[in-house]
Amino acid sequence: MQPHEQWDSSYASPGFPGGGSNSIPCTKPMIDNRGINHLERNHRDFPQWVQQVTEQLVENQPETGLSESLQTSAENNIVPALLGELRPAKSARRNPIEGSGQQHQWFAELGDQITNFSNDAKGGGSMAKGSDDQSLNLMTLLLECAVAISVDNIAEAHRMLLELTQMATPYGPSCAERVVAYFAKAMASRVVNSWLGMCSPLISYKSIHGAFQVFNNIAPFVKFAHFTSNQSILEAFHRRDGVHIIDLDIMQGLQWPALFHILATRMEGPPHVRMTGMGTSMELLIETGKQLSNFAKRLGMSFEFHPIARKFGDVDVSMFQIRRGEAVAVHWLQHSLYDATGPDWKTMRLLQQLSPRVITLVEQEIAHAGSFLDRFVGSLHYYSTLFDSLGAYLQSDDPSRHRIEHGLLYREINNILAIGGPARSGEDKFRHWRSELPKNGFMQMPMSTNSMAQAQLILNMFPPSHGYSLVQGDGTLRIGWKDASLYSVSAWTSPASR
Repeated sequence: MQPHEQWDSSYASPGFPGGGSNSIPCTKPMIDNRGINHLERNHRDFPQWVQQVTEQLVENQPETGLSESLQTSAENNIVPALLGELRPAKSARRNPIEGSGQQHQWFAELGDQITNFSNDAKGGGSMAKGSDDQSLNLMTLLLECAVAISVDNIAEAHRMLLELTQMATPYGPSCAERVVAYFAKAMASRVVNSWLGMCSPLISYKSIHGAFQVFNNIAPFVKFAHFTSNQSILEAFHRRDGVHIIDLDIMQGLQWPALFHILATRMEGPPHVRMTGMGTSMELLIETGKQLSNFAKRLGMSFEFHPIARKFGDVDVSMFQIRRGEAVAVHWLQHSLYDATGPDWKTMRLLQQLSPRVITLVEQEIAHAGSFLDRFVGSLHYYSTLFDSLGAYLQSDDPSRHRIEHGLLYREINNILAIGGPARSGEDKFRHWRSELPKNGFMQMPMSTNSMAQAQLILNMFPPSHGYSLVQGDGTLRIGWKDASLYSVSAWTSPASR
């Protein structure tokens, strides 16, 4: 694969009728709609089922707390009741826990929750037509394995992982099977790491960037993040002659041609644009800079690009060479593919030193903090929803679907479960940055009506039957699938901004 795939030229074409200089142009998604209704019907129940099970796992835990209860069981050499209670009676392998009645009741209720939902699903939906028992067995075995790992019962976890790898494949017809296959692979990596010590996988950034572009082309989530952020930056740059954009992980720079186009055509004339692109590969950063420079030149816009092949939190503020009078925008599209910024406390300190006019923050609606079991529960619900959204309109053998699931989503799952966590990284992570920014002196900027209108237009490019949702609240725009929020965009400013 080349370092950069061809940009879609429609990024530079106005996409909103009557938008003028107040809105960001966008492009139509590349989606084949054949068979969408059939696929959607066959994936109707999966994310709701996962949500109910994981909520039961967290909300109805014993009063002593889930981690404490499970650790007590481990210290007493008792395998948690999930290793048997959750599974159908015909395949249970372990006796129920002989610990406290409260713990036993909680595990039993969780098993009932799974069984009852499976029985309810037999009237229709994806888990009811010949695959409900298999999906149930796969998901409950995965939950059992997560509990075993959480109490350091590595031998039992290893045995269950061997079974899971024989039962589930990432090429399977159901979302449940594909999710279980990737989660099992990530958990196997964690088990290996537990035996051998910390192990960081090699990362092919070219492969990740290519899969990211495919994701951008077939789903609205990345486009939503790009254009909503661009609108906030555009408004913050109003009537400013010198602007400086700092992208904390620029990748291929796919979002910036649309902003350049509108800046180049604004009534007061184009500003001088400086861009600092951060990333892990200087080679890829230089290539991105060439692409953006050529695009700006075609627009007749004055442009400078400065690559920094380091993590944002690991650099000194002087490296950004902030000039007097220029408006600074920091853009951060968060992901779980790898650590793009370094320790959170260092990142926060540098943001305070920069005092940007606007920070555009794109967050995944998933917490990276907490124990292994906390991260497992949150990520299982989150990625089950994402897999379901892809399975609603892409066939199981679609190469684009596999490229996204394997090249992006699995990498994120593996990073969260096998690599992440304070016990392994040595650093505590903020649960949500939009909760931490106001604690550190930043003020939230409300989303304009243009931002909401453009986000809705992006969703309208995808058939409404897909189930995408858009919610505005607390100054934040959120996009989701059905009733689950997946990505949010918020904008912030520093009181000391220039």
